[in-house]
Amino acid sequence: MANARRLEKLAALLKREVSELLVNGVRDERIHQTMITITSVEVSGDLQHAKIFISLFGEDKKKAEVLVALEEAKGFVRAELARRLQMRRSPELVFKIDKGMTKGPEVLDLLNSLELERRSKDKSKDL
Repeated sequence: MANARRLEKLAALLKREVSELLVNGVRDERIHQTMITITSVEVSGDLQHAKIFISLFGEDKKKAEVLVALEEAKGFVRAELARRLQMRRSPELVFKIDKGMTKGPEVLDLLNSLELERRSKDKSKDL
């Protein structure tokens, strides 16, 4: 239980610090050409790996460029995290697109169409 709480705290800390670094620390213009949101961070039990889930808003071409830039900036971000958080060893970072953010509108559209279908069936029964 205490270990899970420690992992949650570290994940929250990593989320905050990586967000700060992406806004003010990384000077790669490709990263600043689209809006990046860190949706969540998962840290492995041994603290060796951290998955950083992001959502990107903008054109697909620019999203691809941002992903390349994030891969290239990983070493810098990891070193800065170690320095800022005073960690002997910071976790290996993996940036992943959060698919949940892109699925949300699709799910809402599906729910809306089902609701419209249900209403039209209810109307036809009333006639």
